[in-house]
Amino acid sequence: MELKFRVAARIAKPVHEVFEAVADPKTLSEYFTTGGADGRLETGATVTWDFADFPGAFPVYVTEVVKDEKIVLEWQASEGEPHNVEGAEQKDSDYRTKVTMRFKGLDDGRTLVEIAEEGWRENQGALSASGHRCCARSRRGPSTGSTCARACIFSCRRTDIAGGVANGAAGR
Repeated sequence: MELKFRVAARIAKPVHEVFEAVADPKTLSEYFTTGGADGRLETGATVTWDFADFPGAFPVYVTEVVKDEKIVLEWQASEGEPHNVEGAEQKDSDYRTKVTMRFKGLDDGRTLVEIAEEGWRENQGALSASGHRCCARSRRGPSTGSTCARACIFSCRRTDIAGGVANGAAGR
């Protein structure tokens, strides 16, 4: 069984604005990487993401960017239960998972964003970690967080993007 997840959201803004909300480190730091993002998401770049609630910046390896269409990145995989579960143990692994974000402009002016993550090994520790990635961010944001939390790149930010930062509502 291949361990992977895919989620999607529609955002009431043009594709370029939504794409830039992810690619631009200043904007990304306003709603997702609450400890800061260092470096623009560009093909071949290694950027650093940090989360205020989970200290410890970590590298994000950008493998492909197609402006306004796609961002592909990798980060270190983790295995086991997240640290915020009593008695659990989670460890960083010696491999990376791949996250693919696709952006598609819709006829009504909204943007469809799809985020997928794949590449976990087929073992119990990876299954536990991947399942938690689809539930809630755990220790260090995306490296042990969720594809759903990656959708949170948009769902946490949907209202802000759609409304011009603090005042709008996202399209459904």
